[in-house]
Amino acid sequence: WSRGIGEVYNRQYQRRVHGIIRINQEMVRVLKKRRTYCSNKCKKHTIHKVTQYKKGAESVKTQGRRRYDDKQKGYGGQTKPIFKKKVKTTKKIVLKLECTVCKGKWFLPIKRAKSIELIEENQRKKGGKKTKVAAGQIQLLSIFTLSLIHI
Repeated sequence: WSRGIGEVYNRQYQRRVHGIIRINQEMVRVLKKRRTYCSNKCKKHTIHKVTQYKKGAESVKTQGRRRYDDKQKGYGGQTKPIFKKKVKTTKKIVLKLECTVCKGKWFLPIKRAKSIELIEENQRKKGGKKTKVAAGQIQLLSIFTLSLIHI
């Protein structure tokens, strides 16, 4: 797998198993529901609801926050450096999966991307076999009706 084949295999594997469709480096499309293993109570494959992980509100009472606030009190201006030189343009995306049976939650980190789009199952197959078959049937139907008119 070290000769570059693994990367291609990995992309195909992700698409097939996890329902992650990677359009390019900026955009990732993920299915809202996924059938995967539940390691909490079920101990079997169940349907999980997928959402994007968001950081919770920062607590005011934590030790680091209290220490920082104490240091900032009074005169003297800003006491600690504020980071301004942001270099990275992407973030590591973390998916939050919730089992629909036992309501157990767990996190799944995936690769870096600028944005993520949660899609339904029917949005996944744009221009797939269903639409092509339907178009082919319409074409056959129109040819059949034309032949009936000429007869």
